[in-house]
Amino acid sequence: MKKFQRKIENFICENCSFGVKGNGYTNHCPKCLWSRHVDVNPGDREEKCGGMMKPISAFLKSGQNIIVQRCVNCGFERNNRVNQEDDFDAFVKISSSCKTGID
Repeated sequence: MKKFQRKIENFICENCSFGVKGNGYTNHCPKCLWSRHVDVNPGDREEKCGGMMKPISAFLKSGQNIIVQRCVNCGFERNNRVNQEDDFDAFVKISSSCKTGID
């Protein structure tokens, strides 16, 4: 099985109700940076959990902004790159809250 399967899907964010236009690589809401725990491997939609993935921290790695998301149902954690269309203020807020301990 391929490790990545490109899926072009539009969706309504279950956290903030923003209408997201997918491009095949979209895996989180660009407005609030939340997603859903639906993949075992990116794009396969094989994960049965389906829980909401909350952005819990953020960091810089090799010049790329990264958000860490944790599933509110099962605790699974995943790192995701911040994309150009993502709300940078949301990224900064997550970055700031993890430094101060605000949840």
